[in-house]
Amino acid sequence: MTAIHVENLTKRFDDFTAVDGISFTIERGEIFGLLGPNGAGKTTTISMLSTLLEPTTGRALINGTDVTADQDGVRRAIGIVFQDQSLDEELTAWENMDFHGRLYRIPKDIREKRITDLLCLVELEERKDSLVKTFSGGMRRRLEIARGLLHEPAVLFLDEPTLGLDPQTRNHLWDYIHNLNETRGITIILTTHYMDEADRLCDRIAIIDHGKIIALDTPDALKSRVGDDVVTVTSPDASRIAREVTAPWIAGADHHDGQVTLRLKEADTHITELIQQFGENGYTITAVSVRKPTLEDVFLRFTGKTIREEEATGPNILRMKMMGRRH
Repeated sequence: MTAIHVENLTKRFDDFTAVDGISFTIERGEIFGLLGPNGAGKTTTISMLSTLLEPTTGRALINGTDVTADQDGVRRAIGIVFQDQSLDEELTAWENMDFHGRLYRIPKDIREKRITDLLCLVELEERKDSLVKTFSGGMRRRLEIARGLLHEPAVLFLDEPTLGLDPQTRNHLWDYIHNLNETRGITIILTTHYMDEADRLCDRIAIIDHGKIIALDTPDALKSRVGDDVVTVTSPDASRIAREVTAPWIAGADHHDGQVTLRLKEADTHITELIQQFGENGYTITAVSVRKPTLEDVFLRFTGKTIREEEATGPNILRMKMMGRRH
C-alpha cells in the first residue's frame, strides 16, 4: 500500500526554484530518507508534504489525501518533528504533551494513557513533571518525537532529527526511530545531511541536490553504483591522475579539492599495480586510502562534489530562508 505519492512537485520563491519537479512513492511502513546538503530542498519538500507550504505546481498525496485539496485530512494523518525546537520550555513534559493532545481533541482518558505510554517509550516517564528548559538536547528531541506520535499518525515526518546532537545521543535516537517503525508500523520520512544516519536508518534514500532528486534506491544499491572499492589519493597532481590513469579494473575517477577518488574492481588485487603507475608517471603522492564505498561517494559520483563542498556554497541557503519568511 502506498503511504506517500509525489508527482512533479515544484516550489518556487520568486525566481528561485527550491524544489524542482521531484517525483517518488513511499510504501506504508517504510523508512524513507531525503539526503542532501543544507539548502538542497529537503525541508521545503517536507513543508509541502505536511501542508506548511503550498506547492507551486505538482501533486502530492498522503494516504490518498491531496495535500492542497484537503489540508485538514492530511494533518490528521501525519506527525511532524521540526528541525527547530517547537516545545514550550516553560511547560513540563506532561503539559507539552497534554496541550498537543487537546489541540487534536483526543478524549481525556485516552489522552492521558497515550501520554503515559509514550513518555515510557522515550524513557522520560520519570521527568514528566520537569520543565522542558531543564532538558538536554537529546531529551527534547525524544519528547518532540513522543508528542508527534500522540494522535497516532500514519506518517511521521522527521526534519533533521539529530541535528546538533552528540554522536552517542544520535545513536540512541536512531534506536528509537527503528523501534517505532518496527513495533508500530509507522511510515517515516526523514531529512538528513548525515551520510551514516541515512545509511543506517533508511530502507530507501532519495539523494537531493539543488532541488532535484539525482538518485533514488536502497543504500546498498546506491553504493553498488560506485564500484567495488574506493581508492582516495591526495596529490598536487590530482587533476592529472584523474585524466591520465587508466586500466580495465578502474571503473571511474573523480577529481575534487586536491584529491582523486578512483573506483576500483578488486582493489586489494590491483592497489600495488596502481601505485606502480603513479611512480612511472612521476606523480607526487601524499596519501592513499582504500575503503568500501559510502553514500558520500555516491553523492560525489552524481554531483562531482562532496556534500561538505555543497554546504560551503551558502548564498542559495540564505536566499531561500529569506524568501521563506516573506511567503
